Amino acid sequence: MGTAERGHRLWAMRTRTAVIVLAVTAIVVLGACSSGAGGGGTPGPSDPPNGNGPQGLDGRTFLSTQVAGQDLVPGSTIRISFLDGHISVNAGCNSMSGAYSVDGDTLRAGQLATTEMGCDPPLMAQDTWVAALLDGATIALDGDTLTLTRGDTTVTLLDREIADPDRELLGTRWVLDGIISGDAVSSVPAGVAAALTFTAGTVQVEGGCNQGGGAVQITGTTLTFGPIGLTKKACPPGVMAVEQAIVNVLGEPVAYTIEADLLTLRSGNAGLMLRAAP
Repeated sequence: MGTAERGHRLWAMRTRTAVIVLAVTAIVVLGACSSGAGGGGTPGPSDPPNGNGPQGLDGRTFLSTQVAGQDLVPGSTIRISFLDGHISVNAGCNSMSGAYSVDGDTLRAGQLATTEMGCDPPLMAQDTWVAALLDGATIALDGDTLTLTRGDTTVTLLDREIADPDRELLGTRWVLDGIISGDAVSSVPAGVAAALTFTAGTVQVEGGCNQGGGAVQITGTTLTFGPIGLTKKACPPGVMAVEQAIVNVLGEPVAYTIEADLLTLRSGNAGLMLRAAP
């Protein structure tokens, strides 16, 4: 066999091998795509951690609207949030949080960390039965309604955005509820009434002692205040300290969020928490 013929045969063998490799690769890729489309792939961001429970839990918070089989403490609400495979729960006293999963229609949340606040005995008892409910409850989600059932206890909850929608920034009187410093939040001294009220382009300030206002530029996430003018009365030191905390925050561009009736303003390590007036 001549050199030219041996070269031709070697080229043909290499070509056939390349075609076979490409064909096998295409089959593998197509098989992977087909598997993903068939529901056996990785759960999406709105799926529960194991991918086979009710869809649409992630990123949502639910508030209790009805409880059967237990007596809900008057004035309390069960609040349950799902985010990135973690569940957060508050039943009126301590906060509980940890990883969760959904096995078919069963909620699993057995290892929850909890705060250790001391509350009235009925609220402490409520924490206990809610924690027991979460690990092993039958879970069902129908649109905006979440139902948890275990034994004789059934808790019906509604999506927070429906049950307690976000208040409007403009036109609401936002009453100061807490002063943020780093990771700490201090309460407002008893008897001190401070508030902010926004209209288009302006803010009215009730500092607890003095009153006034100024201009403000509002975007979907930030507030940029112009100079704030206030009256010049002198008040007790505790009241003036609250007023100074408000003025300090409003002197800088501020990031803001609204969840239900809570407005949070944050500028660096300082900030304000305000509640919508009834």
